[in-house]
Amino acid sequence: MMNEDFLHYLWKYKLFSKLGLRTSENEVLTILKSGLHNKNAGPDFLNAQLKIGNQTWAGNVEIHVKASDWYLHNHETDANYDAVILHVVWENDAVIYMENNQSLPTLVLKDFVEEQVLNNYRNLFLTPTSWIACQSSIANVNDFTIDHWKERLFFERLERKSTEIKILLEKENNNFEAVLFQLLVKNFGLKVNGDAFLRLAQSVDFSIVQKVSSDENQFSALLFGQAGFLEEAVEDAYYQQLKAAYHYLKHKFKLEAVSKNHFSFFRMRPNNFPTIRIAQLVSLFHQHQHLFSKLIDLKNLKDFYDLFSIEMHPFWKTHYNFEATSKFSSKKLTKSFVDLLIINTIIPLKFLYQKSRGAVDEESFLEILKKLKPEKNSVISKFAEFGVSAKNAFETQALLELKNNYCAPKRCLECAIGVAILNR
Repeated sequence: MMNEDFLHYLWKYKLFSKLGLRTSENEVLTILKSGLHNKNAGPDFLNAQLKIGNQTWAGNVEIHVKASDWYLHNHETDANYDAVILHVVWENDAVIYMENNQSLPTLVLKDFVEEQVLNNYRNLFLTPTSWIACQSSIANVNDFTIDHWKERLFFERLERKSTEIKILLEKENNNFEAVLFQLLVKNFGLKVNGDAFLRLAQSVDFSIVQKVSSDENQFSALLFGQAGFLEEAVEDAYYQQLKAAYHYLKHKFKLEAVSKNHFSFFRMRPNNFPTIRIAQLVSLFHQHQHLFSKLIDLKNLKDFYDLFSIEMHPFWKTHYNFEATSKFSSKKLTKSFVDLLIINTIIPLKFLYQKSRGAVDEESFLEILKKLKPEKNSVISKFAEFGVSAKNAFETQALLELKNNYCAPKRCLECAIGVAILNR
């Protein structure tokens, strides 16, 4: 079944024989300018220039699968279509008349498209597939095309992430330190607890965080109390100390805690327990006041690892929760966990910060991500099955963008890989 978007693509890139091109009324057609692709309301291509017979025309081009779609879409009553000079169709099943009662010149495109182009289209769009449309062809696309497209995809992903962050910044009056806190807290929660951790971060004004973070016990009391973990009858002295401190803070700042039922321990490794991640957050923001100001100047990967090499409170070196002791463990942040923070929080926020200052150092972002190991997930594994591997985090980020925002919504005609396959 023919697709109108594909017809737009054929016309835009002139993927048809221009020799012997004629209208349905057998007049010689010469395309001087195909026009500007219009993705808003109105004709599909604007300001085209054509020669039909001996007459040169300037105006718009409208494209349909069937000529009768002109009436189906009610164009005959819409003045925006009065300046259409050519109707491009796949099937010419109706005659379209303009205001002067002359028939609208029509190009039946299927008479001029090569069979190989149609075969490529059928293979890409009409073959049932369980994952992506081009899975049988993508391995044959040259590395140059894929590598350049990956870079474009990466920065599209970065732009999209920064747009989401911008919403948080507007709520926080462009306070980058406050937004960094919210984003880091969310990402410390990982996928399972990310929403609950963001709720925790947003349950307390960042000005309060700034006031108490210099005192490790008070800061611990604030975060564990707000997360609802200080409401039990635990006899441990450290727990009782935090509980008393939180009681004071709660009344002083009129705080309302998040229920601890929002936080999941189920099927999680002990080092990912919400209690451990909160304790690590306490140590990070206690040991690094004005963290964003420190991060913004870092470019070397080793410097990031050094910054996140934090020392946990002694209590947590022998505990995974408040109730029971465990074997001694330093519980430092792993490099792989820091990598996730760099990918999902630090680089998008730094990118937005640099954009706000009018100078984006794109190469520095690429340099860091190309040094990080590739992420491991089902999407990356599936691409590898089809011959597209990822050597580093820059490439995995690009492939995630490709799958989620091009392959899934079938935007093959806007994808460099899809275009390469169609043009073979």
